[in-house]
Amino acid sequence: MSLCLRNAPFQSALCAAPFRPGIRRNLLSIGIGALLACAPIATASAADSALTWNGITLYGAFDIGVSYQSHGAPLSQDWMVGVQYLIDKKGDKSITSVAPNGLSQSKIGLRGKEALTDDLSFVFDVEVGFDPQSGNLADALASLTHNNGKPLANQTSAGDSSRAGQLFNGVAVAGLSSPMWGTATLGRNNTLLLDNILKYDPMGGSYAFSVIGLSGVVAGMGDTEDARLDGSLKYLYSAEGFHAGALYQPGKTDSSPGKAWQGNVGFEYAGFSVDGIYGRKDDAIAAASLSAAQAASAPHDSLAATISDNTSYTLAGSYKAGPWKVCLGYEHIKYENPSNPLEAGFSGLGGYLVSFTNNAAFPKPKVLQASWGGVKYLITPDFDVTAAVYHYDQNSYGLKHCSDTSAATCSGNYNAYSAMADYRLSKRFDVYGGVMYSKVAGGQASGYLHDSNISPMVGMRLRF
Repeated sequence: MSLCLRNAPFQSALCAAPFRPGIRRNLLSIGIGALLACAPIATASAADSALTWNGITLYGAFDIGVSYQSHGAPLSQDWMVGVQYLIDKKGDKSITSVAPNGLSQSKIGLRGKEALTDDLSFVFDVEVGFDPQSGNLADALASLTHNNGKPLANQTSAGDSSRAGQLFNGVAVAGLSSPMWGTATLGRNNTLLLDNILKYDPMGGSYAFSVIGLSGVVAGMGDTEDARLDGSLKYLYSAEGFHAGALYQPGKTDSSPGKAWQGNVGFEYAGFSVDGIYGRKDDAIAAASLSAAQAASAPHDSLAATISDNTSYTLAGSYKAGPWKVCLGYEHIKYENPSNPLEAGFSGLGGYLVSFTNNAAFPKPKVLQASWGGVKYLITPDFDVTAAVYHYDQNSYGLKHCSDTSAATCSGNYNAYSAMADYRLSKRFDVYGGVMYSKVAGGQASGYLHDSNISPMVGMRLRF
């Protein structure tokens, strides 16, 4: 079934245009244009007012505001987070700035469902994430290249992510769905862990008010690039309060060479919801900017990477009673040196060249324990307030035990506390405001210019 309208203006050029990986910064207009021109004209559904036509739905969000950081870094034009809501190595001076995506990622996408039989449907979902203040595609790895060779005090906001300038940097999947047998999708899937972060994070995966929403470490089994997995198969099943899922990635590609798998079981009953997940990712990649020494001998737009084999297990739950909802979660992540080391010179996510690799970053297994909790209270049907706390704790995994800031391998911790209020002016438009305080200590603060940050933000969001 073609999604292109024969008589739509400009559709022939957009639908036939090849994707060229080297063109990154202005692909947002191409991506959104392709979605709009190649999709049928959307009309309001009587059931839910969604922009749906013949089972195909256009959806999206636009989220932008203003934020202050007591120890921040200048605004990024490519990193979808925009500014350092959390304390980071490069966080230095106080800064007030336009800030994107405080509550949720700005995006536009198409999802659809076509009945094949009475009990089987074809489904698909493709999503373009973008930076609303610059108009660029969400491209975290580009933000890292901008800091290549620069001292910390001169760096702009940046971070690693699974969103690396791809045309469809969110999900890009197709599959089959049955009410009796469940749903299986192939392509670029959200991991089961990412699904559960969005479900059990009291802040709903917010960038501005949630550690586990912004960093992606928990959602990616230790590395944020693995919160979404290219070339993966995902299966979800539910029946009478019980649900389960499985995800498998064969690997064997430049962007994600190691295999990965996750399994999930959970249940929902009388306001309670609980999920447990176990997973592993081989040759996980954590990208970073080049040091001054590395930048002197490497291509200017390449990156460095730490390689590891990661395993994790997670338990999370929530309870809802009247206007109250409480969320709790815990994840245990173990990092080990890779069993199959990766040599430098491969193209990672988004086609970025990795010119330096570190396959020996973990003399002893590193154990990162992440825990979180929070409560949401619905004051009125259109107004709620939320408070949350997040804690990371790591062991000393170097050859010599330490608990200070002398090395990143020393034991240490990361704490954050946040509060937020959200008011819905209409079904699809809300305004919000809140604050997050974050602080690092021990090995997690190694190399930092400052060890804490206060980041209040106010914003507005349109969802459709």
